[in-house]
Amino acid sequence: MTASVTRHDWTLAEVLELFNQPFNDLLFHAQTVHRQHFDPNRVQVSTLLSIKTGACPEDCKYCPQSGHYNTGLDKEKLMEVEKVLKAAADAKAIGSTRFCMGAAWKHPSAKDMPYVLKMVEGVKALGLETCMTLGKLSKEQTQALAEAGLDYYNHNLDTSPEFYGNIITTRTYADRLETLSHVRDSGMKICSGGILGMGESLKDRAGLLIQLANLPEHPESVPINMLVKVQGTPLAEEKDVDPFDFIRMLAVARIMMPKSHVRLSAGREQMNEQMQSLAFFAGANSIFYGKKLLTTGNPQADKDMQLFARLGIKPEERQEHADEVHQAAIEQALIEQRDSALFTNAAAS
Repeated sequence: MTASVTRHDWTLAEVLELFNQPFNDLLFHAQTVHRQHFDPNRVQVSTLLSIKTGACPEDCKYCPQSGHYNTGLDKEKLMEVEKVLKAAADAKAIGSTRFCMGAAWKHPSAKDMPYVLKMVEGVKALGLETCMTLGKLSKEQTQALAEAGLDYYNHNLDTSPEFYGNIITTRTYADRLETLSHVRDSGMKICSGGILGMGESLKDRAGLLIQLANLPEHPESVPINMLVKVQGTPLAEEKDVDPFDFIRMLAVARIMMPKSHVRLSAGREQMNEQMQSLAFFAGANSIFYGKKLLTTGNPQADKDMQLFARLGIKPEERQEHADEVHQAAIEQALIEQRDSALFTNAAAS
């Protein structure tokens, strides 16, 4: 249990055995693996911005941005480059080290690509890591993004190959894997994960992790999302995910992909502090930080600061071009949050 080996040959039986461990044993296993590769009290902090919202031609049943469903979402064209760079600067000011930009496209068009590339170049110049999710990419588009300085490309597999057709019909699983292959070939890092709560089985959850862990190289970032149910989408009435099942998913992802950042992603708004704390113990070490994720709510940044302070967690520094003054400012803010909470608790007692 204590040995952590990076593998690419996981079987369904092995993964189901992990899921079926007693809860405390599974968390101990995951935390042991986590400590072999990461500081257990550091969490990577990203901010996500929707740079083009709504009217997506894809029919993903979970997504309020799909043009197939009426969710009341205001449609917006591609943002101006200057506005994106202002949002990135604001994100850096509140402690983010990575700025992620998402566009509701099946794939980026030739006319939009020059603006997208300028966004990447501008955010990179601010000293932030860059990440984008733009849908399916051609090999040429992937190479252009890499040359512009894009660090990460997000392209989720969402679920297992067997369950995928129940959720999406406008893009194949093979399409998604091909885009991930283009991204890896270009030298960029991969951000890819999935969603819990869409009606999938335990085997489907295991199947998703097998697809990710058995890639030739593990994704550097693995977002685990909990379905945010939006009225107007076909999945609006799905059952809630059991909190312990969600924590198990994070723990198994940590064990199977020991060197990847496992991101506690969408659905965090519905999680209390105790559940988030268990998530960090299970091996989650990345979050989105800010007011919302593309179109759905996210805990306010000050609440995250307060939770970090209570848990003794600090934001992870960038490994390249670390801004020591900026990092010191973040840590000072966490100390102030902690001291303020102590003062408030003392005054109330």
